[in-house]
Amino acid sequence: MKKDKNILIVMPVKDEHKKTLEQHSQGNKFIYSSYDNVTQEMVQEANVIIGNVDPFYLQEAKNLEWLQLNSAGADPYVKKGVLPEDVILTNATGAYGPSVAEHMLAVLFSLQKKLHLYRDNQNQCEWQDEGGIMSLCGGTLLIVGLGDIGLYFARLMKNFDYHIIGIKRRPGQVPQDIDELHTMDDLDKLLPKADVVLSVLPDSKATRNIFNKDRFEKMKNTSILLNAGRGSAVNTEDLCEALIQGQIYGAGLDVTDPEPLQTQHKLWNVENVIITPHVAGDFHHPATLYRIVDIIAGNLQRYLEGEQLMNIVDTTTGCKL
Repeated sequence: MKKDKNILIVMPVKDEHKKTLEQHSQGNKFIYSSYDNVTQEMVQEANVIIGNVDPFYLQEAKNLEWLQLNSAGADPYVKKGVLPEDVILTNATGAYGPSVAEHMLAVLFSLQKKLHLYRDNQNQCEWQDEGGIMSLCGGTLLIVGLGDIGLYFARLMKNFDYHIIGIKRRPGQVPQDIDELHTMDDLDKLLPKADVVLSVLPDSKATRNIFNKDRFEKMKNTSILLNAGRGSAVNTEDLCEALIQGQIYGAGLDVTDPEPLQTQHKLWNVENVIITPHVAGDFHHPATLYRIVDIIAGNLQRYLEGEQLMNIVDTTTGCKL
């Protein structure tokens, strides 16, 4: 087992989490800090960093062997020059399924039942009927980016009798709760079938502006777009026009491009969109931090035993290998 390693923790762990992380790590030194309070000296001395430390510090991390993120997204850390070449980068894929999926389900139901409009009316003290609504049950769901979040969302939607189509980068065995599995090559022929489209795509050259004017024209005018991946997957100006022109019914966005969305951006004033400020993940859901700690503890044990780590990030794509 590896010993005499400096392990820097840069995330909000409690005593019970510290116990979980340290129980298989005798002979190693743990230093606990936070994103705001970590110093350049701490980073320079660390052999292992657990948590999303400011990328600015990492260029001088001469002793660093492994960086374990507490996020699934790795965008800032795969840019050229951020990490020394021999550093292993892993993420927390698998921790955010319940949090993000439940958030997006609530957003979807709000759009289908026009609860966002009634909330606007309430804020204006207006007693007004907003007319017809959509059923929660039945329809076709297309999930673009079928990872942990997408699969958890599929599981929730199966309770409402949806036919569920998943898109992955590579073909493979059809997962539980998925009725059809496709690759990105089939996106254009699948969009006209979907009543709900969930994007859980990372940011990469291949995914930027995938949802654009041409794609919105292929979607049903009763369809709803949900984005819980990265804002860059959606062309914001094209989305505004699609919503204003009625090419799609509505959108639920936990991520935008740009982010944060400027105060004067016209998307704020489009009626059939619900925007939340990239909060579906983070540590808001009570289960998330426990799931992150479990993933990290498993990887820490593998690292100390000299075994292959889980959730290694491909630095060319920003995705898990």
